[in-house]
Formats: sequence, structure tokens, C-alpha cells
Amino acid sequence: MRGPSIVADQQANIRDLPPPARERTRAHKWLSERRLAEFKAKEKEGIELYLSKLAEEKIRNHALAHVRDRREVMGLLLGGIYRHDGTEYALVRDVATTDLDATDVSVRFDPRAFEKLFVQLDEIGFRYIIVGWYHSHPSYHCFMSSTDVQTQRTLFNLRAHSALVIDPVNKEIEAFFLDDGRVRSRPFAVFWDQFQSPYYGTSVRMRQTEVIVSGEMLEPDDAGNEERSGLRNDA
Repeated sequence: MRGPSIVADQQANIRDLPPPARERTRAHKWLSERRLAEFKAKEKEGIELYLSKLAEEKIRNHALAHVRDRREVMGLLLGGIYRHDGTEYALVRDVATTDLDATDVSVRFDPRAFEKLFVQLDEIGFRYIIVGWYHSHPSYHCFMSSTDVQTQRTLFNLRAHSALVIDPVNKEIEAFFLDDGRVRSRPFAVFWDQFQSPYYGTSVRMRQTEVIVSGEMLEPDDAGNEERSGLRNDA
């Protein structure tokens, strides 16, 4: 069995594709005033991360489902990396998760659940690229802990990779990336497809153990389960 691929140095394979039309994008409703101002400024230059309405709802609902027990959640961001008018951006179409080993201040994939995750991905029939990860900080705001930063540097160290952190208690959300090894905030937009209702629509329910993918394809590699067991967050 082959595990899913975290996007490697595939710059030559990045194709030109216009990003979602501006009239079908919006800032996340949980952004602080400061982050909203940063979003508006970045929107003029070129957004580098687009999160589908479907993926946003699944991430938010996953985090909200564990507000009462204050358990962290996490998952993978699935999509592709593109370039247009000199701007490279990641497009997240969907997310994937499985059973978790979680507390109120830490989370990781349950090592016993990797086979379940990989089997489901193998059966999808699409070749996705993992462009980042998400995890929650229930009640203690959005930031990258030292363990988060280590995870990012180890598994998601390209500029196009993003770490999405969500606090479902304080209703905050923020994306981060590495810039020459330093953690920086990344403004992102939520987009919806042409015939979808605009963002802020009906919520999507997600079972924690289900892997749901669509759109772009997941590219498998020969990495073993042990490498994935390092994906962990301790606040």
C-alpha cells in the first residue's frame, strides 16, 4: 500500500490556471479586523491560498463538533498548486481526516488509523496533492506552537504549503506558511463554484473517520505509515 504524497519540489509541473473569480470569493467570517485588513490588501496583489466553501465548512464543523469536550482536531488540505500572472497559489478543494489521538492541547493522527486513511485514499481514484494541514486550538486563539512549526518544517516546508489554525470557541481562524524558515500569516479567500450558493450557506456534516475528496487528484508515493505518524500538534 502506498501513502498519499505531500507535494514535493514539482515546480515544473505547476500549470497556469486563473484563480476563482473575485465575485465568487470572500474573506472568512471569523477573521479579526487586523486579518481582514490584511486580506483586503493581499486581494489587490494576489491571494496565495483559496479554500473551497465545502472544505471550509468541513473544517469549521469538525472543530465545532469538539467544542464541548475541548478536544483538538486535525486533517489534511487536498487540492493543487497553480500559477497565474506571476502569482503562485494553492487551491484547496477538500479535506481528509481519520481517527485522532487528541486532548485539549494536542492532537495527532492515531497511528492505528493510517491504514484506514490510505485504503480510502487508494480507492478514491483521484490523484490529489496534499497542500497543507489544518488543526484546532479550542479556546486559546490561532498561532503556531513550537511543535506546529516543527511539523511545518518537516512535512510542509514549501512556500505554497499552508497550516490552517482554527479556534472554534473564540471564532477565529488564520493560515500560516514558512517564508525562508520563518512563520508568517497568510491571507486566504473562501471560494464557491459557479452554480453553488455563495459562502455562508448550509453547513456540511462530516464524520471524523471519513475521507472525502473531489476535484484534483491525489498523487501517491512509497512513504510508509511511520513517516505520517510524525504529523502531530502539541500547543
